[in-house]
Amino acid sequence: MNPAPPDTYIPSPTISALQFGPITLNFYALCILAGIVAAVWLTGRRLTARGGQPGQVLDVVMWAVPFGIIGGRLYHVITDYQLYFGPGKDPIDALKIWEGGLGIWGAIALGALGAYIGCRRNNVGFLAFADAAAPAVLIAQALGRWGNWFNNELYGDPSAAPWALQIHAMDAGTGRAQLNPDGTPVVLGYFDPTFLYESVWCLIAAALILILDRRTTLGAGSVLALYVALYTAGRFFFELMRSDYANTILGLRINTWVSAILFLAATTLFLMRRNQPRSTTHRTNFDVPPPHPATPPSTPPAMSSQQHADTTRPDPH
Repeated sequence: MNPAPPDTYIPSPTISALQFGPITLNFYALCILAGIVAAVWLTGRRLTARGGQPGQVLDVVMWAVPFGIIGGRLYHVITDYQLYFGPGKDPIDALKIWEGGLGIWGAIALGALGAYIGCRRNNVGFLAFADAAAPAVLIAQALGRWGNWFNNELYGDPSAAPWALQIHAMDAGTGRAQLNPDGTPVVLGYFDPTFLYESVWCLIAAALILILDRRTTLGAGSVLALYVALYTAGRFFFELMRSDYANTILGLRINTWVSAILFLAATTLFLMRRNQPRSTTHRTNFDVPPPHPATPPSTPPAMSSQQHADTTRPDPH
């Protein structure tokens, strides 16, 4: 029997995927894809403003995105290994990324490595790319979090607030909510929508970085540091609110510890780098040599006094 709903609440979808013959279209994957598209567009604009070649961002993203997805999945599987390994678990499920589960720190770490490789191969300044991408990644994270909404996951404690999130019991195999005997979807309860809190925080942080980067001169690398500091400041508290199972150290979730450590490191780096020159990237492979300056008209040599006298002497003829 479903619990009694509060007067108002945020409904969750009862479908997380659509089947088209042998093809399964997962909404989680679509949210991630939408975030990537938005991030590539904004990063391209910001990289061009820093001296990059239009379209050059795609050459770097081709390396950064696959590295980031692999890193995000590895981080999730390692920190929540009990979901995939042990009695009654199928290790093959660790490969089913469409069912949810990307660790942001793994995605950032390997994504940065992929971006570095792409920058080196395409003559792009890495710090310029990182600073250009920082607010764009936040927007991608904000859009990607809505994949958790479709999956009915990433929520906090039970709540009776007007914005409480309705959560269904989902069947990952079918991509649909489980049903009661009367055919209605099984509702687990109403909870704090931590996915929504994080999505909104990411958009606020992205807007703040865009405003500061436009109105002030943030030194090379400081935009990236500010991204990490702002995101981890919010993520620390969101982790404390979440009620889903996670491995802990000294009573705190692993991601809570990671957020705290990265916040301190990023804040220190920001203070060290903020007064440095702004990051730029040089298009040395694409520069057109400047035209040679026009040759000034030659000045006739000065005449000797004898020549001058000859020219002023009357013509005897």
